[in-house]
Amino acid sequence: MTAPDARAVPAGPRPRIGLVAPGDAALVREAETLGADSLWVGGHLASVNAGVEPLAWLHRLAGQTERVAIGSAVLLLPLYPPALVAKQLADLDRITGGRVVLGIGVGGEYPAEFSAVQVPLAERGRRTDEAIPLMRRLWSGFPVDHAGPAFPMTGVRLQPPPVTPGGPPIVVAGRQAPAMRRAALLGDGWIPYMYSPRRYAESVAAIRRVAEEAGRELTGFRWLAYVPVCVDDDAQRARRDAAAFLGGTYRQDLDPMLDRIAAVGTPAQVAARLREYVAAGADELVLLPCRRDADHLRALLTTVAPAVRSAPGRGTRR
Repeated sequence: MTAPDARAVPAGPRPRIGLVAPGDAALVREAETLGADSLWVGGHLASVNAGVEPLAWLHRLAGQTERVAIGSAVLLLPLYPPALVAKQLADLDRITGGRVVLGIGVGGEYPAEFSAVQVPLAERGRRTDEAIPLMRRLWSGFPVDHAGPAFPMTGVRLQPPPVTPGGPPIVVAGRQAPAMRRAALLGDGWIPYMYSPRRYAESVAAIRRVAEEAGRELTGFRWLAYVPVCVDDDAQRARRDAAAFLGGTYRQDLDPMLDRIAAVGTPAQVAARLREYVAAGADELVLLPCRRDADHLRALLTTVAPAVRSAPGRGTRR
């Protein structure tokens, strides 16, 4: 079966800069005012950390913004019926005038989430691979018959369809080869996390190779990188804060990994590090601020982002 082409999403002349959305509505509005290109939300159904459910938070974010793209980074697609996700994303796409991006992953680090919704953990990859093209068919606005195996349905028609032709872009998250293959064959973009610039460049090459072997064009494919960031005039303080934040989130000591998977330090150091991801092939950066206060947000958007956007052309896109 021939894989579908990625829908064209024009890439701007400069890398786009997005942020994991602040929880405070006033900071969301300030991020948009200060020039963020996108705001992102993620979450789990049942993890060791308190958090939000991504679809619910996306609806809230749609009402708090007017210009920026909003997206999930990420929604664990195998936990949801694809028709439900397709309907909610179609409604969000219409509400926002086409500003929504669906970032998806398969999860697995919290088995309780899969038990809670009666989804076998071992089937998460297969269910995701079936759900992605099925959602695109549901976004057509025409009745859909689908034989399964995970999601059989007959005569299902979602109305009204999204305003974006073909539906919102679907960008694939992950770290390993199956996720890269999923992005290459089924996705409209790639958004890995906890990657160094070197590993990011290797993943770009791997995705291009798989797509080429399948005869799939990647014109308009979105190359995103999800990068933890912490900026401070005191580089050591930035490092300490980043290690504390990420250690609490991922429940492990990530200090030894910071130099590989994050951008921490002074504004100049953070901008230089983020430019390495751009040179490795990233068109869009999704920054995870390791501090959630207003001063840190302003530093990222008024000092770091302009320096990154002035970076020279992307290395691996040519």
